Amino acid sequence: MPNRLATATSPYLLQHADNPVDWREWGPGAFEEARERGVPVLVSVGYAACHWCHVMAHESFEDPQTAAQMNAGFVCVKVDREERPDVDSVYMTATQALTGHGGWPMTVFTTPDGAPFYCGTYFPPRPHPQLPAFRQVLSAVSEAWASRRDELESAGESVVAGISSRLDLGDPSPLSADLLDRAVGVLADSHDRRAGGFGGAPKFPPSMVLEFLLRAHARRGDPNSLGMAVHTAEAMARGGVYDQLAGGFARYSVDEHWVVPHFEKMLYDNALLLRVYSHLWRSTGAHWARRVADETAAFLVRDLGTAEGGFASALDADTEGVEGLTYVWTPVQLVEVLGADDGAWAAEAFTVTPEGTFEHGSSTLQLLRDPDDAGRLARVRAALIAARAQRPQPARDDKVVTAWNGLAIAALADHGALTGDPGLVGAAARAAALLHQVHWVDGRLRRASRNGSVGANAGVLEDYGDLAEGLLALHAATADGRWLSWAGELLDVVAAQFVDGEGQWHDTAADAEALVHRPFDPTDGPTPAGIAAAAGALVGYAALAGSPEHRARGEAALASLAGLVAQAPRAAGWAAAVGEALLAGPLEVAVSGPAGPERDALTAAARASASPGAVVVAGEPDAPGVPLLAGRPVRDGHPAAYVCRGFVCAAPVTEVSALSAAMGPVVN
Repeated sequence: MPNRLATATSPYLLQHADNPVDWREWGPGAFEEARERGVPVLVSVGYAACHWCHVMAHESFEDPQTAAQMNAGFVCVKVDREERPDVDSVYMTATQALTGHGGWPMTVFTTPDGAPFYCGTYFPPRPHPQLPAFRQVLSAVSEAWASRRDELESAGESVVAGISSRLDLGDPSPLSADLLDRAVGVLADSHDRRAGGFGGAPKFPPSMVLEFLLRAHARRGDPNSLGMAVHTAEAMARGGVYDQLAGGFARYSVDEHWVVPHFEKMLYDNALLLRVYSHLWRSTGAHWARRVADETAAFLVRDLGTAEGGFASALDADTEGVEGLTYVWTPVQLVEVLGADDGAWAAEAFTVTPEGTFEHGSSTLQLLRDPDDAGRLARVRAALIAARAQRPQPARDDKVVTAWNGLAIAALADHGALTGDPGLVGAAARAAALLHQVHWVDGRLRRASRNGSVGANAGVLEDYGDLAEGLLALHAATADGRWLSWAGELLDVVAAQFVDGEGQWHDTAADAEALVHRPFDPTDGPTPAGIAAAAGALVGYAALAGSPEHRARGEAALASLAGLVAQAPRAAGWAAAVGEALLAGPLEVAVSGPAGPERDALTAAARASASPGAVVVAGEPDAPGVPLLAGRPVRDGHPAAYVCRGFVCAAPVTEVSALSAAMGPVVN
């Protein structure tokens, strides 16, 4: 019989709706019941595409004896970390403080007031050398609660006090050119010169750091910045972490050479990486970078697009409980699909070996170099894609998360504008329209929806910042004033709800549900930190709307992150990237005139600039809601480009060469 999760909207919670555990969703009712029963709360946090979450569910949560023990001794609460990032943040901070590490599934025991006193991650059904069995943990906690409840409650209070102290970021300081140059040097020290990336295995795509390095190169002309970015991006794109058949990146590589991925594909990774590869192509003209950007954009629209116009969150790591089942190949399988000649050729091209690079003699596909015969490669790819489509496919987490859709809108609008692909810009616009229609409720954002029905959970800071970033890119790509207007409304909410009277930033709104502490994390995770996302949107809005006030707010936010950028740029890549935009801009370019080849040529030249401070809008003179086009007529019957740097404008130009000269290199 289904439990109380049967009415949830979260795909992750619905995965547990048939567990014999009497799960509850997060909410005050669960903690009230714990107070009435006099038992602790067991909070289990995970997400739909998480491999080890599935493992623990099969091993423990589907086991009747384990479930009976959980139901008898605890009020059990299941949390989707992607729908409740605030809850996840609070208890992940506690887990890391108590254990020295974190991850999912996350298992937290709290008092009926929500104070955590014992934390862990995955627990096996039988004891391992370093891990007790989950039922042993349940017994130990129950016994301790019965005999030493006062001690556990006191411990919970101490944990809350410890995690409530904010990270000391030092005194605010402007993100100067010298500071950002030093950040590049810190990154160089940890750059893997052999395999690309930063640090050792496992390796996660360093999306925000790569964007910073590309922007730093545009400002400094430093070959080292570009070299690290190109080396890492190409290593990832040629490795098994990238889907060499259908496009799209997996979550991370378990090895240092990008060969074996953790096979889940996340919307946020692919949105951020699409923008990186698009910008890398703009900077270098590298054919492989353009190909990867195009394929990643196609993956987003084709495989993650929803019927309502948004983008789904992820494809699972597992297929029928087995990682890699959909994606890996043996030489024999290649021959079965392609025939002897093409099969042998494909095995060499994609590094599919008899020994295998993955498990059980199978291999992930790598493309370590471009084959000479592009036509043959295309034919082989098409045949393998068709054959792979007949295999069992990973499940899709089809909830639409505001922040991640904002990242996708930005990437698709940006790449579509840069390449002249109206289909991608249209996909971005449809997603934005869905978010406005469904997620924007009474002047506030909700975190997620599914099948066109919005959930109850409030948006957090990253939702506002990332969506505003996407809307600004969409405004620049379309010259549609409604997107700029909505971005301004979002940033008004940020100022009113996420920054307190002392100038302190928070990840949850002032009127949000009160947790045991109000979370704030200034560091990037797999997505930009909320404060960095908001700062980037503030700087972009300032340039597009001509608002020094918004620029000042963005500068102040970044100044509070200066110490983090200088000391740990791998944790502050997006803040550093926004800092580059501050140094190089605002560089505002308005291309004014009727649609046609002349305007298109000027627009393409403007968008070819890699200046991190540049914003470009093209449209009819005085288009409604587009400040950069206001009062900017055509010149002598021809479209004109108006270039303003630092809110100081040059004379309009009508020739591409004159526009390129007016934009010029960035010098700091």
